[in-house]
Amino acid sequence: MGKVYLVGAGPGDPELLTVKAARLLVSADVVLHDSLVGVGVLAMIPPSAQIVDVGKRAGRKLLTQDEINALLVAYAAQHPVVVRLKGGDPSLFARAGEEIAALRKAAVEYEVVPGISAAFAAAGAAGISLTDRRLASQVLFTTFSRRAEEPSPDWGAIGGDTTVAIYMPGPDYGEVAARLLDVGISSDTPCVVVSQIGGSNQRLHWTSVSSLYETERLPAPALLIVGKVATRRDSDAVAGLAGEFLEKAGRFAPELNPWSRN
Repeated sequence: MGKVYLVGAGPGDPELLTVKAARLLVSADVVLHDSLVGVGVLAMIPPSAQIVDVGKRAGRKLLTQDEINALLVAYAAQHPVVVRLKGGDPSLFARAGEEIAALRKAAVEYEVVPGISAAFAAAGAAGISLTDRRLASQVLFTTFSRRAEEPSPDWGAIGGDTTVAIYMPGPDYGEVAARLLDVGISSDTPCVVVSQIGGSNQRLHWTSVSSLYETERLPAPALLIVGKVATRRDSDAVAGLAGEFLEKAGRFAPELNPWSRN
């Protein structure tokens, strides 16, 4: 038996891969990848490796989850290094749990290699922090993508000091806004939609919960961040604070104080 590595491909930029993920890609015998994996990451796979696309396109699955599970077990029986490459982080909204259960049942050795999840990449692209001791003390990772028979996500834990990272917010942001208002989120709470995170077509749209009803759907994949941290400071206000910050810094680091220089 070989070993299966559930590897996080991050948001798509090859430079955001972990060193371990990059090493496994170049040494892989077989790579089974999702559709959200960036082309730059896929380009790192050596020509000698077998590449299997098991992704989903516009809601259409190339393979069922059971078929993917069976492939992982079958390839592990024939090859030393099998990489299951997932966009973002394998353990967050990536069905890694089902694949791990199948590998355990078949007594196949496996290892999870974390990656940068979309929420962290989106926050980085927006230049904001998901937590801020002045504004947000907790983060809720959730999704609006579900099957028709599944219940709506339980957002009862959302409070005014919560940052909500919504994966796959769906085609109707107005429906998301209605759910947020239902659980008591203020209509003027700021939001940012980050589309195609880390790619050349990345787009950001700053808005509020009430304005989500009128927000045009951005190209998938997209992530919605809701909370007090999801706002931009006015550039003039920031410029006005620069002098104040320099003056404070100069008190304990004189070399930073421009007024102390001759």
